[in-house]
Amino acid sequence: MIALSRASSIAAPPRVDLGGRSRVVAMWLFLVAAFVYAMVVVGGATRLTGSGLSITEWKPLTGALPPLSAHAWAELFAKYRATSQYRLINQGISLSEFQVLFWWEWAHRLLGRAVGMVFALPLAALIVLRRIPRRLVGRCILLLVLGGLQGLVGWWMVKSGLEGRASVAPERLAVHLGLALALLAALVWTALDAWAGDPPRAAAQARGGVAASALFAAGVYLQCLMGALVAGNGGGRVDTDWPLMGGQVVPDDYWQGGLWATVAHGRSAGQFDHRLFAYLLLAGGIALLVHRLRARAGARSETILTASCVALLIVQAGLGIATLRAGDPLVLALAHQANAALLLSLTVALAWRSARWSGIMLPHYQTR
Repeated sequence: MIALSRASSIAAPPRVDLGGRSRVVAMWLFLVAAFVYAMVVVGGATRLTGSGLSITEWKPLTGALPPLSAHAWAELFAKYRATSQYRLINQGISLSEFQVLFWWEWAHRLLGRAVGMVFALPLAALIVLRRIPRRLVGRCILLLVLGGLQGLVGWWMVKSGLEGRASVAPERLAVHLGLALALLAALVWTALDAWAGDPPRAAAQARGGVAASALFAAGVYLQCLMGALVAGNGGGRVDTDWPLMGGQVVPDDYWQGGLWATVAHGRSAGQFDHRLFAYLLLAGGIALLVHRLRARAGARSETILTASCVALLIVQAGLGIATLRAGDPLVLALAHQANAALLLSLTVALAWRSARWSGIMLPHYQTR
């Protein structure tokens, strides 16, 4: 009986900590977040190289295999030559030049499939082994659905560039990037929840600090969406002087005759809005940091996170100015997008930290 008892205890799957903590789940979610981050960066490179429309069909399963014969390459190239992008921008390119475009888009789609595998297979195993804290099971399943939806939205975006346009619709690009960044943010938040376990019960919360951190993260997210509209309209290649735009504070062609046309499709308008909101966001981040340093509001780690966010925000502003002045080169533009995703992740971590611990008077978690 003793031997059977010992054998059954060894064979039984490991359980979640009593505090709702699972470091294995947290590390898995952080890994998925890293894959999604890479997806955002590779997606940016795909857009900047003009490769996003090189594959004119969506084949979730069979599309994982690249062309394996000269005939297959010829068929794909013929389909691309029927697009508006080829006729208006890339007419006359060779097969080898088309292949460069193809491999960028193919790598982007392959990485998307890899993200799905890295998420779905461990999720199924962890549910069977009961390693995921009960309060996070539904959230993880929802994240998987969100990731699948991202593939559909990506194709919806690509289709807009195959129907009488030479590039994808800016608003669809913003939706596609916005969904990817929302998934990244949710993964970071859920991973932190799994790492820390059940939140401690507290009598009071510093709601002001929580709201400020959440608003900061929301502002960074909104700025990313505005940046997507700038990129989708090619707004980074107009009015390349700074701090003025075309020698003026407000560009002459700001208003495009309607609110939607101005906000979603105005090249100068999008860049102006993006610049102005960047100034407001930077001022808000600095004000938040100064408040926490002076009032010693929140935990020390929260102040460090805030300082890190402000530092990344300053770097982001510098990258944006350098990218603009240099005429939107690939390396700088890609660094600008990669740093934006990193900044968003850090502000989400700050918001999580504030929401979980601010105002909780426990010496282990709060130091003055």
